[in-house]
Amino acid sequence: MAEKAADAVASIVVNAPRQEVWEALTTPELVKQYFLGTTVASTWEVGSPITFSGEWQGKSYQDHGVILASEPPGLLRYTHYSPSGGKPDEPENYHVVEYRVAEADAGSAVTITQANNSSESEVVESEKTWRLVLGNLKEFVESR
Repeated sequence: MAEKAADAVASIVVNAPRQEVWEALTTPELVKQYFLGTTVASTWEVGSPITFSGEWQGKSYQDHGVILASEPPGLLRYTHYSPSGGKPDEPENYHVVEYRVAEADAGSAVTITQANNSSESEVVESEKTWRLVLGNLKEFVESR
């Protein structure tokens, strides 16, 4: 089996309390407003499914995974599989995505880590996408 690439990591500080940031990360109506139009569905309970659907770069998608950890308002971790990656729907092809929300001087530090990337180019693309999502999250939460 090929060695996996590094984790993709993106961080930002949002000028808002952790609870407000957590609500934006886990409330489907809010997620859709900043997360590139994504519809997310989950109970957020460990072991429960999570799905993401929408349209990205002109193509519709339906991604899925399972909640691995949920510790409001500080930690959310889930598996993520996207058929658009072109790989079979098998556990070794799932990313593990983790959101950490920590207190910071100016509000809340949000870090997203995506593990189990298959290549350095995937790491670069994922970091670019996560930075975009975090920038949107910051703008959304701070303008509420």
